[in-house]
Order: sequence, then C-alpha cells, then structure tokens
Amino acid sequence: MYPGVKLGRNAVIGEFCLLGESGKGKNKESTRIGDNALIRSHTVIYRGNKIDKNFQTGHGVLIREENTIGNNVSIGSHTVIEHHVKIGNNVRIHSSAFIPEFTILEENVWIGPHVTFTNALYPGSKHTKKYLKGAKVQKGAKIGASAVILPGVIIGSYALVGAGCVVTKDIPPGKVVVGNPARIIGDVKGLTYNRGEKAY
Repeated sequence: MYPGVKLGRNAVIGEFCLLGESGKGKNKESTRIGDNALIRSHTVIYRGNKIDKNFQTGHGVLIREENTIGNNVSIGSHTVIEHHVKIGNNVRIHSSAFIPEFTILEENVWIGPHVTFTNALYPGSKHTKKYLKGAKVQKGAKIGASAVILPGVIIGSYALVGAGCVVTKDIPPGKVVVGNPARIIGDVKGLTYNRGEKAY
C-alpha cells in the first residue's frame, strides 16, 4: 500500500495487491476505498480512484487512475478498468472484461464475462487520443458474454445485449438485441422462460 491510500473499515486485502500505484507520476491525488472492501490477490489499483463501500474484486484486477466507483460494485477476476471511467452503484462486472477510458456504467448495470468496450474510432491514427469517446450504459442494462461495444454507443436503460453481439449503434431503452451487427428482436418485458414465466 503506497502513501496516500485511504482505506475504510473492515477491509480485507489479499496477497500481492498494490494499492495507490502511481503510474506515470502525473497523478498526485489519493486513492479512497470505502468500508467493507474485499480486494483479492494480485489486484492493482492506481492513484486517484474514489471507490465507495462494499467494493470487491476477483483476482488479478487492474484499475487505472481517476475512476469513480459507487457502492456495492463487484469486478471479476482479470478485468481491466482504464482511467476516467464512471461506475454507478450496484454494478456487476464479470471476469476478463475490458472497460476503456471515458466509459460510463450507470447504476445496476450487469456486464458479462469477456465483454469488450472500445473508445477509439480509428485506432492508431495520429489523432486517436484526441477523439476517444467511451460508451454509455444506462441504468439496469445487461450485456451478455463476449459482446463488443463500439465507441460512443449508448445502451438504453434496461436493454439486454445478447452474448457475442457487436453493438455498432445506440440501443433504445428496454430492447433486446442479438447478432453482428446487433439488431433489435423484441422487448425485455416480453422475455419468458420455457414454461411461460416472465424473465423480467
């Protein structure tokens, strides 16, 4: 634990974690982690993060600088959170997801394993950094395993993105999308299990 880390009560920190890593040395802000954190082994959290209570990680999570993370957030093993990301309350991010800078995940969002967000429209171009734009996932939306979300896309509240989708444009609230490119096939309210029981 580096100087400047403010750790709340009842925190449990696994072996080989680094808290308050300085990166390139530009960020002098402290990292604050709220009460009841559970940070499992080999997790690295950089300086300048503001993390609220009941936060937990799996093993080997990487969280870069200057993110804002709400209450009751869970981040699965081997997930990478880049810098300047905003994560609301009660968000669940499963293992091996990639969340690049400027992504916004509102409250109660659910992100499946191996989901990849992107933020560079033309990767490697000479102006890439100037035009980075993160995706925004509105409250209650769910994104299935291995989906890919393109830069600047807005996923509406309570929408459901099917596993393996490539999302190239905005999704309206409450819609279900599947495929590559993702297309609307119905409403979340219409989803049922085989026995006719409503899913949501």
